[in-house]
Amino acid sequence: MSKTFNTVNPATGQKISTYAYMSDREANEAVENCHTAHDSWRLKSVEERGAIISRIGEGLRARADQLAALMTREMGKLIKQSRQEIELCASICEWSAQAAPRELAPEERELPEGGRGIITHKPMGVIYGIQPWNYPVYQVVRYSIANLMAGNGVLLKHASSVTGTGKLLEEIYLEAGLPAHLFTVLIIDHDQSNAIIEHNRVRGVTLTGSAVAGRTVGARAAKALKKTVLELGSNDAYIVLEDADIEKAVQICVNGRIYNNGETCIAAKRFVVVDAIYDEFRDAFVKAMSEVSAGDPTGDEAGMGPMARKDLRDDLHEQVKSSVARGAEILCGGKVPEGDGYYYPATVLGNVSPGQPAYDDELFGPVASLIRATDADDAMRIANDSRFGLGGGIITEDREKAIDMATRNFDTGMVFINGFGLAKPNMPFGGVKDSGYGREHGGYGMREFTNTQSVMVMN
Repeated sequence: MSKTFNTVNPATGQKISTYAYMSDREANEAVENCHTAHDSWRLKSVEERGAIISRIGEGLRARADQLAALMTREMGKLIKQSRQEIELCASICEWSAQAAPRELAPEERELPEGGRGIITHKPMGVIYGIQPWNYPVYQVVRYSIANLMAGNGVLLKHASSVTGTGKLLEEIYLEAGLPAHLFTVLIIDHDQSNAIIEHNRVRGVTLTGSAVAGRTVGARAAKALKKTVLELGSNDAYIVLEDADIEKAVQICVNGRIYNNGETCIAAKRFVVVDAIYDEFRDAFVKAMSEVSAGDPTGDEAGMGPMARKDLRDDLHEQVKSSVARGAEILCGGKVPEGDGYYYPATVLGNVSPGQPAYDDELFGPVASLIRATDADDAMRIANDSRFGLGGGIITEDREKAIDMATRNFDTGMVFINGFGLAKPNMPFGGVKDSGYGREHGGYGMREFTNTQSVMVMN
């Protein structure tokens, strides 16, 4: 008899649906079928693939209400943010279809001794994606659309808590005309996932998750000589400089911390403020965070929804308590509310310093770490004093100074100046250090899992 699991509404704690895990035989057949589908798909022109990718974007928009409602029910994000996520994903489909002929075009070079060199980007085969729950549509679209556009087949192991969203995406892809089995959702456990990584038909593995998961998956894939792309966690620092507009800075920082209920790898998490304006910023920031209301994510009133699971809320609260035990101070929030659902209040911690989880680790929820710096140089030192390096921000009225700081000194994959940002279809997305490696979006994602082949025609 198959093992089963339930999906649960984090706003109420009530069961949504029950799903059965695949058998090992079913999982193996899914891999083989994906490989067979890819064998035909890889021969289609970039333009033919792009036409179907465009229709996937249209399908996402056509079923946006249904998809947004399911996302919100499964992981608790505000319904308006679910709709924003779907619109971003539709735009990723559009951009990819339009850009692929350019990004995947062959390149010609003259050989040094004479002759003609041709560089092509050929699909590798079946790519296995292990994706988290926090952006149930975007995390899937981000890697799957790029790889389908490149001519690869795609397997998905989604987080079990958002299984319904994964299956609905599979349906939308098929309705758009994608060949059967080319994109397949695998409902499997961790042991089965390890077998998929090692499967001889799988040519590459991509994971979005924690640094711990990244090390485990990366090591297993490397042992099997499989290429990986890892997009891992972070504790992104947002630097607020002396000339910043305080009101605008507070708005950016609050949004950057509570968007998606604070459950975003590239969220603003550490707020490094120079001494000259620290007190003024602190008072305004704490006031604004304390006014954020958590409530029903399906309505229009709440500023945040619940955290996605009870264990995630419990872990976050333990990090807060551990930070306080090591000298941090709760400036607002920090208490688990009573009642149904996995809610946690918008929280600000002051007196944050090395040795505390609030400084050293990723707090994956609506908790902000407020850190005082003496000046801009000290702020950059603190920002870079992290084992992570996904993103970061600089808030200042001197944009040229911010650009210089970002390009010269900020040790992250992405930097946002005077704003909090998520992904942009035409800009590369990814990190350094314990935040992983490889890039998605901006054409880079299309080429990550391609065979860059050299053809040399000699005279």
